[in-house]
Amino acid sequence: SLQCPASDTDFLDLLRIAGPLSVIEMAEAMEVTPTAVRQRLGRIMAEGLVERSAVRAGRGRPRHYYRLTEKGLRQTGSNFADLAMALWEQFRAIGDPQVQREVLRAVAKALASSYGSQVQGRTTAERLRSVKELLAQRRIPATIEEDHEHLVLKAHACPYPKLAESDPRVCDMEQMMFSELIGREVCLTHCRRNGGVECRFEVR
Repeated sequence: SLQCPASDTDFLDLLRIAGPLSVIEMAEAMEVTPTAVRQRLGRIMAEGLVERSAVRAGRGRPRHYYRLTEKGLRQTGSNFADLAMALWEQFRAIGDPQVQREVLRAVAKALASSYGSQVQGRTTAERLRSVKELLAQRRIPATIEEDHEHLVLKAHACPYPKLAESDPRVCDMEQMMFSELIGREVCLTHCRRNGGVECRFEVR
């Protein structure tokens, strides 16, 4: 099958993890110019790996967003997504809500355990900044809002876009994982699924 150059693989991987994205968002994430992104998009779209959709907001010109096609998903070797969806379908088939909650918490703890060594810091704020860096390694851009009353992690992309579209409980799992990593209760006060450009995780 067709193999992509390393730069194209990174490009496709970004869309797999954080898409759909605009040209400007891709340029910022990859630290290249919008022109360079458009040139690469032209080539990759011609191969059927990426598709474009228009989103109209108000009276202005529509904004274009790009996502991987099914061919693109498989080109990136993302059969992990297929596995995750299959496992999630089995999770959804569990009839008892309490058992579902226990499974979610167990998965969140397992993920937190695997990432735990990468989260450093003595204070809650320090650990939250470490989680922000962890997200950056997963190519999930995030910022922190901090004042004397609030400590909020804002995720500007979704690490599980396909799953989150079908079931918001994956967002609950992420919230539980952050709580484990930070050592404080974290609440999801706003989600990208409900509109907007970010998910807000507030430390209580």
